[in-house]
Amino acid sequence: MTRPAAEPAVSTEEDAGAGATGPLLPAGLEQDVGYRLRLAQILSYRSFEAQVTGYGAAPRYLGLLALIEGNPGQPQSRLAEAVGLKRSSLVPILDRLEADGLLSRQAAEGDRRSKAVTLTKRGHEVTEDLRRLAAQSEARALEGLDETARKALVSALDQIIANLR
Repeated sequence: MTRPAAEPAVSTEEDAGAGATGPLLPAGLEQDVGYRLRLAQILSYRSFEAQVTGYGAAPRYLGLLALIEGNPGQPQSRLAEAVGLKRSSLVPILDRLEADGLLSRQAAEGDRRSKAVTLTKRGHEVTEDLRRLAAQSEARALEGLDETARKALVSALDQIIANLR
């Protein structure tokens, strides 16, 4: 049995011209949540990145910096788990943020092999600045969504994250 062909996102060359207003979608992914999540993440990050200059690599790691700020002294392994990375992938990121003066690592109490991670004073200041700029960027991204829709979106995203952990 053959399947009917998927409707193309753009049906003719004329439709694809300057007059086309709808978004182009990859064939077969018109209703795919994962595709939309990734596209939203890319566009959201671009919007945020356009607002921030002079912060080095810090903007790309705002989530990690905020995680460290809210959970000071956690070992690198717990931080890696929290952001969905292998410890070996997180260490070079922490190295860079430490070199930029944003965090410090000390031997953890009770386990000298483990490193406890905390933000420096500069790390707190940069995180606060970036959080403010991220909120402005997010407000732009969520224009047109009322408070109920925003809460539903966050709840749905939390459920997706929980399902995939």
